[in-house]
Amino acid sequence: MFRPCIDLHEGKVKQIVGGTLGDAGLRTNFVSEKSAAWFAELYKRDGLFGGHVIQLGSGNETEARAALTAFPGGLHIGGGVNATNARGWLDAGASHVIVTSWVFREGRVDWTRLEELVKTIGREKLVLDLSCRKRGDDYFVVTDRWQKFTELAVNVETLEKFSEFCAEFLVHAVDVEGLCRGIDGELVEKLGQWSPIPMTYAGGANSLADLEAVTKLGGGKVDLTIGSALDLFGGSGVSYADCVKFNRRQK
Repeated sequence: MFRPCIDLHEGKVKQIVGGTLGDAGLRTNFVSEKSAAWFAELYKRDGLFGGHVIQLGSGNETEARAALTAFPGGLHIGGGVNATNARGWLDAGASHVIVTSWVFREGRVDWTRLEELVKTIGREKLVLDLSCRKRGDDYFVVTDRWQKFTELAVNVETLEKFSEFCAEFLVHAVDVEGLCRGIDGELVEKLGQWSPIPMTYAGGANSLADLEAVTKLGGGKVDLTIGSALDLFGGSGVSYADCVKFNRRQK
């Protein structure tokens, strides 16, 4: 299935090359003149639940809240979420909160923080972001705007253990994110084999064929977010209308 996204950077809806986030040489593929709420209203109209709003850095809270208000119960929110503010984001209209960097400290999982978060909001409201980059033959979770490698490898043991704490996973393949050169099929296939709970994959999708491939490779357990290639975000590879039709056919 196709899941939509709203990526916010400096208060604007943007599409960014993932591996450059936080670099002096930040590469932006697209900046929208439309508000986050406009995109949220569109997704609501088309019944696209479970998309994510990601705050890339500070200065995005007003736009993020407006999107949640426009599509209450329809969107996940990520970026700067922790045990202190998670409940507030749910009260603001998010169906789930997405957490990554806050549950890692010095490259390792902080189980105390994770348990505190689950105790605060419940595992059914939590999405863990295990966005990763490849090093050698393995994929490792990266945090802090995808710049810092952790010691946590994405594998069957990791996904099984973390599934006890959350309802879903979100995985950006950071090495191909925003490049529109195709998905990381190897990673998608592994995620489909390894994950006991639903997940959304993002990174590299540049055609409707990629949406079909993720559905097949992921064994029906992996959904796909399409960013820079989507016509909504200035791309030419994938029509938003075709993605909506794809989802309706799947149902």
